[in-house]
Amino acid sequence: MHKLLVATRSPGKKAEIRQILRELPYEIVFPEDVGLYERPEEMTLENADTFEANARAKAEYFQRLSRLPTVADDSGIEALSLGGQPGVRSRRFAMAGPGDDVDEANNRLLLQKLAGAPHDRRGAQYRCVAVFMKDMSIIPHVFEGRCSGHITTEPRGTGGFGYDPLFHSVDLDKTFGEATPEEKAKVSHRGKAFRAFAEWLIANPP
Repeated sequence: MHKLLVATRSPGKKAEIRQILRELPYEIVFPEDVGLYERPEEMTLENADTFEANARAKAEYFQRLSRLPTVADDSGIEALSLGGQPGVRSRRFAMAGPGDDVDEANNRLLLQKLAGAPHDRRGAQYRCVAVFMKDMSIIPHVFEGRCSGHITTEPRGTGGFGYDPLFHSVDLDKTFGEATPEEKAKVSHRGKAFRAFAEWLIANPP
């Protein structure tokens, strides 16, 4: 069975993507599975201003090291009344330091920035862009997913990761933190992007 490298080190993303891609006739592997342990230069891979550019940088980096067909994504939440913040800075929004709970710090800062905002000023969307690179000589393929909702006034639920306890999904009428993994995957930005990728990959095997 051919290997497909998913270029992420996030435990939350690993669990979601493995579930979404479970029907593919490929062995899903992550960097550590193929001996690619974290290096200092990885800290510079997500410095672009777009999700696509960040995802492409990661796909190129890990494909070059592994020589395996590689898919990488970049994703984040965009609060409409904040001009799309935190967007591509979602992971680094609060600039949490060593030892801090990154998700907690980011969620706290987002709530602070929206403090007192009425419901109609709390609209938000999650976005995910996935980039697939078979090898460095071929133009990469890009897949995008979005889902709409609003930012709650306090965290609800303990599921998911990142901003999930604050993101009330229009489709589910609950936060992603309150949703089961299966419910979230059906409507989430990452679910949409990676299902589109999976459908394309089945029709266009490496």
